[in-house]
Amino acid sequence: MHNTNTYYLNEEHELFRQSLRAWLDKHVVSKVDAWEEAGEIPRAIWKQMGEMGFFGLTFPEQYGGMGGDFWYQVIFLEEISKCNSAGFAAAVSAHPILALTHIAESGSDELKQQYLRPGIAGDIFGCLAITEPHAGSDVAGLRTTAVREGDHYILSGSKTFITNGVLSDFLVVAAKTDTRAGAYGISLLVVDREHPGVNAHKLDKLGWHASDTGAIHLDEVRVPVANLIGEPNQGFFYIMQRFALERLVMAISAVAGAEHALEYTLRYMAQRKAFGRPINKFQVLRHRLAQHSAELERARIFNYTIANAFNRGDHRIKECAMAKMMSTELSDQIITDCLQCLGGYGYMEEYPLARMFRDSRLGPIGGGTSEIMREIIAKAVVQ
Repeated sequence: MHNTNTYYLNEEHELFRQSLRAWLDKHVVSKVDAWEEAGEIPRAIWKQMGEMGFFGLTFPEQYGGMGGDFWYQVIFLEEISKCNSAGFAAAVSAHPILALTHIAESGSDELKQQYLRPGIAGDIFGCLAITEPHAGSDVAGLRTTAVREGDHYILSGSKTFITNGVLSDFLVVAAKTDTRAGAYGISLLVVDREHPGVNAHKLDKLGWHASDTGAIHLDEVRVPVANLIGEPNQGFFYIMQRFALERLVMAISAVAGAEHALEYTLRYMAQRKAFGRPINKFQVLRHRLAQHSAELERARIFNYTIANAFNRGDHRIKECAMAKMMSTELSDQIITDCLQCLGGYGYMEEYPLARMFRDSRLGPIGGGTSEIMREIIAKAVVQ
């Protein structure tokens, strides 16, 4: 593996990587084509991953977690991103990192027992429902409302582009509990899928086919007040705290996905011959991939530096935006160039680059577009 590991990771981390890689090779890699075709992941895989402890890496042991440091999460992201299905990687990372993290960080003990514990075990899985048809990164502009009536909230509105939005068992939903307060009137609620008024349909995407991405309609859903995560009207601040994590997650995943594409392309080029010699002997191709190897190493070291800060509890908002912007754009360019190195075969669905090409395109869009990242960075550096 890459040398960056030795600076931040210890022997236990590397043993975890080896066991995770072996498990993924046995239980996932040979099946992702079928999951991509089906457009979903079998429930059995969620349970198996829960039993292996993959959903509780950094969560407290009292709820069934492993209580590990953030580097276990980094390793998990890197290895699932090398299974040639970004849809699979997105689904199984969105559950613990987006949905469960909000409950673990800000939820009551009752919510943790009801959702975090079985979520870590893989008995249930969730989604995070923030984005709406008219509000993505502009969280303050969301229109979904939760009006309190006695010991329930009446939840109404629409969400879209939600990973695990159709098949998940529960939803962590952002809604306005005070419509007059703007960003200061948003709360987070845990909503059971079977609650009357929760309806969802699957969206047909360019890539990420193995993940079910849903549009959700909430029609006067009665949610117990006990399902409120943290304090009322504090949801915006919880979301902003976790947005940095989501962006770092996407940066780490993008670099790992590009590394996987580059490794595959290098193996292909060593075997493919043109004009009597392997194509990896042609300078125009050699230098292009040498450049990308250098760029990937630079991006990885930057991401690891931010991950190290996260591991100490220091959430770097500006740097996470930088990492997300640079890593996803770099990954998209590298995978485009890797496809080019395969020539006509790169355009064929039977070769893995076609799927990687489609999947990587979401990187500069999802989790906040590159344009939004540049604006976040500009607010910090342009006075």
